[in-house]
Amino acid sequence: DGPGNSQRTTEAVGAILGRGAVPVCIGGDDSVPIPILRAFEGRAALTVVRVDAHLDFRDEVDGGREGYSSPMRRASEMDHVERIVHVGLRGVGSARASDVEDSRAAGNLLVTARELRERGVPWLLEQLPPDASVFVAFDCDGLDPSVFPAVSAPAPGGLSYVEAIDLLRGVGPRLAGAVFTELVPARDPLGTSALVVGRLVGVTVSAGTAM
Repeated sequence: DGPGNSQRTTEAVGAILGRGAVPVCIGGDDSVPIPILRAFEGRAALTVVRVDAHLDFRDEVDGGREGYSSPMRRASEMDHVERIVHVGLRGVGSARASDVEDSRAAGNLLVTARELRERGVPWLLEQLPPDASVFVAFDCDGLDPSVFPAVSAPAPGGLSYVEAIDLLRGVGPRLAGAVFTELVPARDPLGTSALVVGRLVGVTVSAGTAM
């Protein structure tokens, strides 16, 4: 029940927001950020920080418009999403040239993993307005496979563990919400990837509540 599950997700996140809490969501695939972000409708405009090896700006894949490769396209269509900052891009063939053009035309910032390494996390954080409401959409394949192998589409050259930690800490109290997706437990026999994402979630929560 894809549509029903999507609606229930939006309602659950909306209930969390209604209590004045910051939702930090864990698990699922590329379809998950879409209903979560819909729950923010009518609230402060969001800057979405998307950590991902892939652009995820396809309009549709095999007729599906709310799943694999499409979440940031759907997010960009939401009136309350002001801008998307794509971080960690490097997946060969993950986007068409037109998808890249469309994201840039929408005013989004595209930062490859190599650019982040050259310019540094402090530079990236400077691209976020001091008063922004930031939603972090963290696809675990944004990390380098040496750090996080348990993903469906590993791509070498991703973010290091320290870069990810520094980025999440740097968002700090601007955090409006977060979602961590794309952990594949079957590819994590030693549990190291689960350990990494658990620590990233902990850093996000502690940074978001720090004043």
